[in-house]
Amino acid sequence: MLAAGVAFAAPEGIRAAEDGRIAKGVYIGNIAVGGMTAEEAEEAVRAYVESAGQAVFSLNAGENSIEVTGAELGASFQNMNVIHKAMDVCRSGNLIKRYKDKKDLENGGVVIDMVLDIDKSAVTSILEENSDQLNREAVDSTLVHEDGAFRVIEGEQGVAVNISDSVGIIEDYISESWDGEDASIELAAEIVEPKGTKEELSKVRDLLGSYTTNYSSSTQNRCDNISNAASKINGTVLYPGEEFSVYEAIGPLDAANGYELAGAYENGQTVQSYGGGVCQVSTTLYNAVILAELEITERFNHSMIVTYVKPSMDAAIAGDYKDLKFVNNQDSPIFLEGYTQGRNLYFNVYGEETRPANRKVSFESEVISQQDPGTQFVGTGDPVGYIGVSQDKHTGYVAQLWKVVTVDGTQQSREVFNKSTYKASPKVVKVGTASADPNVSAIIGAAIATGDEGAIYAAVAPYTAAASAPQEPAPPQPSPEEQAIIGDGQVDAGSTGGQ
Repeated sequence: MLAAGVAFAAPEGIRAAEDGRIAKGVYIGNIAVGGMTAEEAEEAVRAYVESAGQAVFSLNAGENSIEVTGAELGASFQNMNVIHKAMDVCRSGNLIKRYKDKKDLENGGVVIDMVLDIDKSAVTSILEENSDQLNREAVDSTLVHEDGAFRVIEGEQGVAVNISDSVGIIEDYISESWDGEDASIELAAEIVEPKGTKEELSKVRDLLGSYTTNYSSSTQNRCDNISNAASKINGTVLYPGEEFSVYEAIGPLDAANGYELAGAYENGQTVQSYGGGVCQVSTTLYNAVILAELEITERFNHSMIVTYVKPSMDAAIAGDYKDLKFVNNQDSPIFLEGYTQGRNLYFNVYGEETRPANRKVSFESEVISQQDPGTQFVGTGDPVGYIGVSQDKHTGYVAQLWKVVTVDGTQQSREVFNKSTYKASPKVVKVGTASADPNVSAIIGAAIATGDEGAIYAAVAPYTAAASAPQEPAPPQPSPEEQAIIGDGQVDAGSTGGQ
């Protein structure tokens, strides 16, 4: 308590404030506003906030970083009440408060807190949009199969930014620590460990499933496509629980990804499509995978029969609507090996064999029914006497695949593994009907209308040698491996890859 009758001289700071200016030694944040009028202090604060928008912030996540401006972060200041607080120093309150203000000024100054805000939504968007630059994907450990032995290639750690925590760090730094200059901020980031240890990968040593198909009758482009697609799968390590998509591994099926034009069927016609032949890759892999007893999660048969495997043993690829997918349902990694040699395609599935040695798995194809589509004769504008085959016949089938398990040679189980339906497509024969004599054209047309092969050939026979134009050879037909189409205008991996 102060004694009665003791007088205090007005502090110097108070006298300075009484002339309408802020007491000397007063700061608003980092801004020295002492001696300024309220208007001057407000202008100084606004200039500071404007400069904050131009400041450059380096946002760092390990070795990766991006640069943004304060304006992009939404740095702003709305509480101009700080001007009134600055004016009140040594001016408002009782004598004790004013005396304290004077001592604070003498001991280094009075700082009025100035808290800058950020736009959290904008900062979140910046971090999300630049995640590819800030994050670093972990590189999983993998395997190389050389000279019959496996070699482990260790992975690399990744970095993942925690966006929510990083927004808080940026907010706290700008509101509490920032000095108004360009700055560097360390974001909240977590280390992402790569999958696979040397111990885990060393378990991959056993052949779980293997399958081979031949493509000796294929064109060179189709051979190249098969080799290219197999190479994109070769060396894949699939960890427990991971799903593998053949299309994701080998696509996109275009020239930029190394694919060439090769024959395929579309609506009974031979077409050229990039990637023709990759369905043989997915089919061969499918058979190796089911022998390894991995879990098939997606598989489609071709719309029409193929000849490089038995019915129901195929797996078609067509854009994003037909794919082969499977999951590693083992407790250890799986290694996929695919390669070509002597126009044979090989796929091997390696892992840790946990099945009893006396237990064997096999698959048997069974044709349930088949449909002969016959022959379709089509009249054309070619000269009378012309006959040419434009499409070979494809028999329709309904088939199923049996999974058979034996133990010590004795069958333990036999169950249907899949069912497949293949459409029939007739042999199409073009018959010329053009003649200067309308009666001849009518005779040929009438014969075609009967659909009777003997009658048609008998009607054409007298005019064959006299045909006004030489017979055209049948259009180029795809190899047996390429003979698979669907009737709705799409190609079973034709325009997207062939068979």
